Amino acid sequence: MQAESQRGLTLILGQAREGDERARSELLARVYDELRRVASGLMRRERRDHTLSPTAVVHEAVIRLLGDAVFDKAPDRSYLFAAAARAMREVLIDHARRRAADRRGGSRRRVPLDAVVDYFEGQGLDLVAVHEALDRLAERDERQAQVMTLRYFGGMTVPEVAAALGVSVVTVERDWRLARAWLVGQLGGSEG
Repeated sequence: MQAESQRGLTLILGQAREGDERARSELLARVYDELRRVASGLMRRERRDHTLSPTAVVHEAVIRLLGDAVFDKAPDRSYLFAAAARAMREVLIDHARRRAADRRGGSRRRVPLDAVVDYFEGQGLDLVAVHEALDRLAERDERQAQVMTLRYFGGMTVPEVAAALGVSVVTVERDWRLARAWLVGQLGGSEG
């Protein structure tokens, strides 16, 4: 997203927080469109016959953002999209947990989010294990965990993550490399 557009969204966010209903509607539409772009990017990594609709992930994430009143608390675009990335991560984790429970004897009915979980499993990753590893990483280095969440689940670029966290691009690149290496060790079964 271009700098002018980012400033515009932050301005609209401020107007919405002040009670401007037209600004709030525009904010929701713009955030929804951006989240659909991110979710579509996640889905491009899927196999051709996937069943997940990016819309399903976005709807659930927006519902969570509205429930947590993030739109009322967010001081700027970066905060808002960081919260959205966390919400999309939580949607995927909750679905992975439900799916794992289904495998242990629950219903076998497929739901659209199965395709995202299939992607992780296709990579040999347990999404719940990834989530738990990110929580452990946050205990060691909160910023590295934020970088991983924003880059992977939020679909943000390195410069966007740097802006969201208020750090340099070089710092984000370093945190990204270190966090990936640490997570590989954690998910590969070695101690980190």
